[in-house]
This record gives sequence, structure tokens and C-alpha cells, in this order.
Amino acid sequence: MPDDEHVTAARDVYELAAQTYVEFVGTSISASTEGAVDRSLLEAFVELVKERGPTRVADLGCGPGRVGRYLADRGLDVVGVDVSSALLAVARATHPDIVFHEGRLDALPFATRTLGGAVSWYSIIYTPPDRLSEPCKELARVMVPGGVVLVAFQANGDPVHRDDAFGTQLPLTSYRHHVADVVARLEEVGFDLHATVVRAPSLEHETSSQAFVLATAPG
Repeated sequence: MPDDEHVTAARDVYELAAQTYVEFVGTSISASTEGAVDRSLLEAFVELVKERGPTRVADLGCGPGRVGRYLADRGLDVVGVDVSSALLAVARATHPDIVFHEGRLDALPFATRTLGGAVSWYSIIYTPPDRLSEPCKELARVMVPGGVVLVAFQANGDPVHRDDAFGTQLPLTSYRHHVADVVARLEEVGFDLHATVVRAPSLEHETSSQAFVLATAPG
């Protein structure tokens, strides 16, 4: 398998399906797409970052900038990153006060030790389990000591492969990672576990458990 196959697959789908995806999730965090527990963890992330500083944070796999908007509205200095130029165009038009960059989870466009935090909100679902170490290493590189990361993902199930993702006639595989595996990959690169949360599917579009991992960078 080519090293970039999973990245290329996700980019190709969202380049064609950006508008369809935005119509589904919207451009801001809302009760229709995130449960109360999910939103409470974003609030916890904000509080932890403000306690530790600095407040420059990244929305990784930002899509149309939903999480970035949420964090910026709560006083954090946000920059968004996504692999899809089409989704970034929506994000920039909708949230002109936030900076957005094209980039990958395993090659972040940030200097070493420059971020006080990062949220990866369902961004690793297109990363195969055997490739999780790469984005975790990048997270460790860009975090200041004590920086906070929040990783959200669909959890504890088999991969879901679609031959026609979002009506694009292109294939895409979503991975439902095991919580212990995500924690292990973060700990391998030095992160200290702060909390894990797993909730049952409760929203109409959910078919699997939803997991959240909060961790802090060493130092």
C-alpha cells in the first residue's frame, strides 16, 4: 500500500463532497452534531489551555472550521489545518478571522514547540491503526511542555469501507480506533494521559461509540 493512500483517499473525497459534507455538519459546533458530553470536553480543553498557556492552538483536520470557531469564541488563538482545499475555502469564507492552512496530520505546518494545544476532532478516523504513531509524533513535536491535546474519534469497532463516499463514486475507509491503542500511541511519544471518555451512540447519525482522549505534553 502506498504510504499516502489514506491521505489521498480522504482528500479526493472531500474535494468533491465539500458542500455535501458542510450541509450535513454545518460550520459550527451544535447540538445536532455533538452531544452534551462532547461539548463539555471542548470546554474542558479550553479551560486547561488557559490554565497552562500559551493559548495558541490548532484545529487539526478542521474541515469547515467548526471546532476552530468554537475555540476562538472562547478566547483561544486558533489556526486550522486540513488536507482538503475545498473545505478550507469554506472555512476561510465562513470564519475570516481565523487563519487556515493546508496540511496533513503527519506533517503539520508548525514549528517545533509552538502550540499550547490542539484538537483533533474526528480527524484520525481516516488514519489506519498501524499509522497512528505518525500524527502522534507530530503532535508531540509541535506542543509546548504541558500543552493539551484532545482527540475525538469513533471507537472500538471494525473499519467501515464505502465504495461511494458522500456520493462521489470514490472509496473511503473510516477506522473505529480502540481507545487503548490511541492512548498507547500518545504515551509512546511522551504524552501523559489526563482523561478518557467513551459514550454510547446517542445522535441520529451515530452508529458506534464515541471516544475522547485528553492528554498533556511532557515537561
